[in-house]
Amino acid sequence: MNAFKNFFWFCSGATIALLKKTPTEHNKYTGIGASVFFTGLFAIISGSYAVYFIFNDTEIITRILSSTLFGLVWGAMIFNLDRYIVSSMKKKGSFWNEIKLAMPRFILAGIIALVISKPLELQIFHTSIEYELEIMKQKEIKIQDSILTSRFDIENKIIEKQVKLLQQQIDSSISQRNNLDLEARKEADGSGGSGKRGAAVIYNLKKSDAVKAQIELDSISSKNIPLIAFKQKELDNKRRKIDSLKTSVKRGEYDGFDKRLDALGNVSEKSKTISTASLFIILLFVAIEISPVLVKLLSSRGPYDDLLEIHEYEFEITKNEKKAKLKFYSDQRLEKLKS
Repeated sequence: MNAFKNFFWFCSGATIALLKKTPTEHNKYTGIGASVFFTGLFAIISGSYAVYFIFNDTEIITRILSSTLFGLVWGAMIFNLDRYIVSSMKKKGSFWNEIKLAMPRFILAGIIALVISKPLELQIFHTSIEYELEIMKQKEIKIQDSILTSRFDIENKIIEKQVKLLQQQIDSSISQRNNLDLEARKEADGSGGSGKRGAAVIYNLKKSDAVKAQIELDSISSKNIPLIAFKQKELDNKRRKIDSLKTSVKRGEYDGFDKRLDALGNVSEKSKTISTASLFIILLFVAIEISPVLVKLLSSRGPYDDLLEIHEYEFEITKNEKKAKLKFYSDQRLEKLKS
């Protein structure tokens, strides 16, 4: 139990030798030290989680080792920073002066809390984030495929236009042939044309025109159909090439730290509940981070503060005495040199 207490005293930045002389202050500094320690612990978890997804394209062993090492370094840095912030706040008796001194520390603590809370938010809302990541991934793939397809759009449209013109020539010729053939039949049965059934001369003329139209159709078809087939094959080859290029595109893992932050932002925009929960999580970590400073600020001046002030005052007196002695000896030497 004493080992834990001494450890938390160390975390609080207190001078343990002086703190042991003030039993009434033990619990206060144990609580302050515990707050500093757990803030550092949260920083380790947060930093490890963030780096784990930053190195998402490396081997799993590398990811684990990198995230663990960075998490420990990051946690140690946050721990030492918090410990310094708390230990540097000294109770001088004037509350408003202490508030002024504490404001920069509150701002710094708030910034640290934001940095720590964000990776942990990603883990808390990971289910919604995974779903949003899949949506974002599909959108990204669609954009990439669209860009890839656009490279061949002009060529494909030219070929499609050529095929369409060739087919229109055939269709126009068929339509003309059919119209002339219909006119010849109507002339033969008296339902159209001159209106005289069996008018052989007029029928023969119209039938001759229909035959010519058929010959023209056969000529156009014999020329255009192979061209259409060739160009259609060319289109099919280009489409297969596009599909092959789409398949060959190397798509990396879509779970980087930046993508998860984007996904969290999208989820927060879509869901008011998640947005509110995210805000409260940030506020919670802000409260955790500033709690050591706040406890130190709101607590009244105690025996430990008196002992610390006396200790620092004694040190100041000792320092001034040594400086005075050195100055005295220096002055004596100068006088001897002058004489």
